[in-house]
Amino acid sequence: MTTQLLERPATITVPDTEAGRFIVPATGGSSTVPTYRVGTPDIQCRYPVIVGEDQVIGRAYRWHRDWLVLTTEGERNLRRPPKGTPGTDMAAAHLAEEYAAGRIGTVPLDQVLAEAPTPLCGPVPLLHPRMPVNDRNTEGAQIAFAGLAAHHWRAVLTGFPGSDNHWYLNCELCDWEGPKFWSHLRGRNGEPPSARRHKGGCIGEDKVRRLIPAYH
Repeated sequence: MTTQLLERPATITVPDTEAGRFIVPATGGSSTVPTYRVGTPDIQCRYPVIVGEDQVIGRAYRWHRDWLVLTTEGERNLRRPPKGTPGTDMAAAHLAEEYAAGRIGTVPLDQVLAEAPTPLCGPVPLLHPRMPVNDRNTEGAQIAFAGLAAHHWRAVLTGFPGSDNHWYLNCELCDWEGPKFWSHLRGRNGEPPSARRHKGGCIGEDKVRRLIPAYH
């Protein structure tokens, strides 16, 4: 259990063992801030922040180290979180305060899920819609897609978002899918990437190394 000290009512993060999410109850300062939780990211790498059983007060996502929120009032850039504070925690606390103050509304989770894009049947675009089309980004995208193929990952919706932005990928060795950073998948400082691949450990590190030369 961890406690974050922010410039807002203190919050405590508690594991939600039923869904693998986080329950974040407000514990001080203002009794009007509701209990909320951060849901599983969608195919656009947006984390829903939920109050009650199924009311979404906003979605949070990262872009070039900034964290943004999308609510009934539109998109807002919260900039970077304080050092040591996860961006999802900062964004979720902000949304809970905005909702408690009556500045944003809710959307049923079922509606949010129904409106989410579906995976593309076939190749995805080369670049993410937020990425400018230029020579540098195009070259980086081509390198990244070649790396995905070598490491048995597949992009399911968007093109290359940059090395340090979430990219929703499917693992071709098992049925896992979720957001990853290309900078983590390609390996760092001359070292191969982690053979664990993703949460749950994929098919096992030894099998991964036997199947994919890039992990040696």
